[in-house]
Amino acid sequence: MSRAAVVLAAGKGTRFRSDRAKVLHTVAGRSMLRWVLEALRPLELDRVVVVVGHQADAVRAEAEAAGMDGLTFAQQDTQRGTGHAVRCAVDQGALDGMDSVVVLPGDVPLLEPEPLRRLLDDSSGAAATILSFEVDDPAGYGRLVRDRAGQVNRIVEHADADAHERAIREVNSAIYAFDAKALIGELQSLAVDNEQGEEYLTDVIAPLVPRGVGAVVAPAEIVAGVNDRVQLADAGAVLRRRVLDDLMRSGVTVVDPSATYVEAGVSVDVDVVLQPGTHLEGATSVAAGAEIGPYARVKDTTVGEGAVISYSVVTGAQIGPEATVGPYSHLRPGTRLERGAKAGEFVGMKNAVIGEGAKVPHLSYIGDADIGPGANIGAATVTVNYDGFSKHRTVVGPGARVGSDTMLVAPITIGAEAYTGAGSVITTDVPDGALAVERTEQRIIEGYAERKRARNAKPPEDRG
Repeated sequence: MSRAAVVLAAGKGTRFRSDRAKVLHTVAGRSMLRWVLEALRPLELDRVVVVVGHQADAVRAEAEAAGMDGLTFAQQDTQRGTGHAVRCAVDQGALDGMDSVVVLPGDVPLLEPEPLRRLLDDSSGAAATILSFEVDDPAGYGRLVRDRAGQVNRIVEHADADAHERAIREVNSAIYAFDAKALIGELQSLAVDNEQGEEYLTDVIAPLVPRGVGAVVAPAEIVAGVNDRVQLADAGAVLRRRVLDDLMRSGVTVVDPSATYVEAGVSVDVDVVLQPGTHLEGATSVAAGAEIGPYARVKDTTVGEGAVISYSVVTGAQIGPEATVGPYSHLRPGTRLERGAKAGEFVGMKNAVIGEGAKVPHLSYIGDADIGPGANIGAATVTVNYDGFSKHRTVVGPGARVGSDTMLVAPITIGAEAYTGAGSVITTDVPDGALAVERTEQRIIEGYAERKRARNAKPPEDRG
């Protein structure tokens, strides 16, 4: 039996008050659309149809980035309701040859595969099966209206419900499984004689009752949709906790889950410790035994075994095994710390390679540089890499010692085992093993403080 899913992703989402398409809003590291597609992935469907409309190109690109097998698209140029969206998919041939169809919105990021599996399993032999849930306050939801025998005979939208129907607590999640032929046959007769003037997909339920309509009840927290930024934030809290729970069960220590943020897709190995205030984002991976935090933001970065990052921001970097970062450092894209290297307190780095065991301990900026193994960079060192037009590279050889408050004016090479004197501005290459000092001779002016006090004691008009 061939099975398909239709994901409704054409709407703008006016309650978000945003120019961005609703399903593209991100939560816990993924767009809402991506969360839905990931929930569908384990079902191994033959086809996944995404109905696009508002910002169609961007929505299409986001769906394609998920790498789903059998992915295809249908266009809904004018958004005239959920029934119209599915009819667009049918009219454009997206469901040709399919036996059963799951229809679901693209704004249910909390959705998990299990209720979808149950929905498909229970839909065998039925014309339609609805995924429902129960809530204490059903305002805004379509109600499932059952007959005295408990069979579903229709769904009534909130705006069209009477007082008795509005008291029903079992509501529609807007997720369905249909027999494809039955669905296609009823879509052609949808009308717009309702409060919203739209083609409701729910209106196909009543005509299908004689052929069998069932319902599968799911937990409300899994199938509830997201309609504004408040609900988006609530969903984010649930999703992040799911991520952390999975990590902790896999052998990661999360000291305070309420103050730790790990996005979906981040990889964290066993025996990693995540301290409070840790943010792991994007394509980040953390190897075994590393410690992140307190208060560290790490994005698109590879962290090696046993490395430590604290009170720092690291983006697009590679942190080698047993390397240390922080506190209060900022490592920007292109930075690589080899095994045991150190970027200490108040250090900035960009596009720099810090060799094995090399140290940049304090208050320095190292940009567009190669620091050799075992080298030591003194406090307040700056690689002067930009001349106003181009960036230039600094090379510091193995075992070199750069004195505190040294300006290394690139392009420049400091040789292996070479030294620079503190407070120097180095503008030419330093040979291996040499010492470079660039300072004027120190002058001592005796009695200066006494003369300064005497001068300041005079009236302004008498000062020379």
